[in-house]
Amino acid sequence: MKLSFYGAARSVTGSRHLLEVPGFRLLFDCGMFQGRREEAFQRNRALGFDPKSLGAVLLSHAHIDHSGALPALPRQGFSGKVYLTRASADLTAIMLEDSARVQQHDCRYVNKQERRRGKTRVQPLYDGNDVRKIVRKFEGERYGDQLKIAPRVTASFYDAGHILGSAAVRVKYTARGNTTAVLFSGDLGRSHMPILRDPEPPPPCDVLILESTYGDRLHEEVGEEMKKKAQDLLDHARTHKSKIIVPAFAVGRTQELVMRIKELVGEGRADPIPIYIDSPLADKATEVFKRHPECYDDETITTFSSGEDLFSSRYIHFVSSVEDSKRLNAMRGPCVIISSSGMCEGGRIIHHLKHAIQDEANIIVFVGFQAEHTLGRKLVEGWDVVPIFGVPTPRRAQIVRFNGLSAHADRNDLLAYVRTIHPRPSTIFIVHGEEKQALSLGAAIQAEHPTIDVRVPHQGSTYDI
Repeated sequence: MKLSFYGAARSVTGSRHLLEVPGFRLLFDCGMFQGRREEAFQRNRALGFDPKSLGAVLLSHAHIDHSGALPALPRQGFSGKVYLTRASADLTAIMLEDSARVQQHDCRYVNKQERRRGKTRVQPLYDGNDVRKIVRKFEGERYGDQLKIAPRVTASFYDAGHILGSAAVRVKYTARGNTTAVLFSGDLGRSHMPILRDPEPPPPCDVLILESTYGDRLHEEVGEEMKKKAQDLLDHARTHKSKIIVPAFAVGRTQELVMRIKELVGEGRADPIPIYIDSPLADKATEVFKRHPECYDDETITTFSSGEDLFSSRYIHFVSSVEDSKRLNAMRGPCVIISSSGMCEGGRIIHHLKHAIQDEANIIVFVGFQAEHTLGRKLVEGWDVVPIFGVPTPRRAQIVRFNGLSAHADRNDLLAYVRTIHPRPSTIFIVHGEEKQALSLGAAIQAEHPTIDVRVPHQGSTYDI
């Protein structure tokens, strides 16, 4: 067996890991690389492997850095199936449609600017027709079912608790009476977070491919201190009639943020101010959430059973049309605008930042990890001037981080995940983390389990397993 890494190796985006067994090749995830425009353009078109040779793709979850390059596969000859959970199938379909639409819109906008500078035009990676082709290849599965995807090859999905439908994926290959199990963690979630069930304990495996997004740090506790911080932000917006701009993934973070704000209002700790969820995708994703109670924790099931809608209120408004989105830019506060993408690399959030970033009364709030070289990363690092649509733009708005709302496991969670696997895997590959985070987590695992062979692969590296 061979394992090759064509994305999210010493970096956070573009998850693509190729497993080869005699007579069959499968891909764990097919994500879009996000970062510098020129680099992203190249890496999303040159996948590093031949899609025609793939028998299947096993998708861990719907986030674009894990699923966003899927529509490029049929263009390059892929004819196999994409296996994923049923909730992921519904979410990924709408997210890829949105990705195609955002790419086309952003390319039109950028090309308009580029033509003025006499530069080359950019093209979207794929269009809606490509999305429809790949969605027809989706095979939605239930957690725990064992699927036969090729002779001597089976696969199973285990709840990862990261977003709706997210899964750790185990592949087992049997030959001459011997079985080798490879477990891909995907992105792991956290225990005791709202809406979703906690991550399932990992099944036994010989080889583990483990994410490391927060491999060198711990999260803030989601407790009284964080509630007070959120309350202060809402009070600030009301006092200064300003805007709170929240770049957030349309799936997962948006729904949780709405719940958190409703909780503060319900406890009488904050007066409601208008919340605009400016993302057609978030609106559709919220409807998908309602269709998949199999992913809910007990508290959420009880809430829905009582007839209460977790995601709606009189002060919460979903914005769909482009015209309504543009009106938000001219609107005075106080208000909260939640818009994707979470790393500020496309979509309507860029326009909201463009119009709000130079007002010192406004606040930009980050609730998730920001990958290297993204606009979101530049903002959380405190850059005074940032490029927005290629134009250097002064930043005067305040920047606030809420790491306690991250949907990713932190260092302690990841170490605990490894401890739970019995018997221990012989080899662990650390992926989906910047080099510093990946190396730090790898060293910690190696120190705790000296008999395990811990590797931190480079982009394009291949290993015999």
